[in-house]
Amino acid sequence: MAQTISEKEFQSVLLTSLNLDFLCNSISENGAKYLGEVISKCLTLTFLNLNLRKNSVGDNGAKYLGEGILKCVTLNSLNLNLRNNKIDHNGLRTLKKIALKVKRLIQYYILSN
Repeated sequence: MAQTISEKEFQSVLLTSLNLDFLCNSISENGAKYLGEVISKCLTLTFLNLNLRKNSVGDNGAKYLGEGILKCVTLNSLNLNLRNNKIDHNGLRTLKKIALKVKRLIQYYILSN
């Protein structure tokens, strides 16, 4: 049986490293928005590896993810795979601008179409 945790319990978890693989999961713009909201609550995260290859995130979904990542003030390493997600150059440019605003980010890899 699947269990859920409350938002208060989630916020008390001190994650420093997160590896998520959502390859081919039909994640839409709304799913990316929710994922960005969850990531934004990982306040102690230093490493994020997120594979969203072959989904339907789109430009707005990429922006939502970036906004969530921006709130991870301790993040210093980011690997983000967004290949085959209907993201054009403007969406990728927006995501890159947001990633560059993360103060402690030492290295980042953003893969897209």
